[in-house]
Amino acid sequence: MHEVSAKLSDARLSPQKARLVANQVRGLSVDKALNILAFSPKKAARVLKKLLGSAIANAEHNQGLDVDSLSIARIFVDEAPGFKRSSPRAKGRGNRIVKRNCHITIVVAA
Repeated sequence: MHEVSAKLSDARLSPQKARLVANQVRGLSVDKALNILAFSPKKAARVLKKLLGSAIANAEHNQGLDVDSLSIARIFVDEAPGFKRSSPRAKGRGNRIVKRNCHITIVVAA
C-alpha cells in the first residue's frame, strides 16, 4: 500500500475551522472528497481542495499511482504559531488578540 502526502504550513485560518471541513472528508475516496470540497462554502474547503489536488498530483507523478484508486488515508490539522495583535480597551488598557494559523497534512493511499 503506497502512501503519498502533501503538507501546507502556516495556513491563514484557525485550526478549529479547518478541522470541521477535514472531518467531513476523512476516509473518503478522492473523487467524493473533491466533490464535497467543491460545493462547501467554507474558506477551509478551498484550501483543502487545493492541497488535496497537490497530494493527488504527487501520487500520480512521483509514485505512478492510479488516481481512481486513491482515497484519503489520513488528514490532520495542527496548530501553528499565531499572529499576536492588540486591541485598545477602556481606561488605557489593551487586550491581546491571537490570529490563529494551522498546518494541514493530507495523506492519500492507493
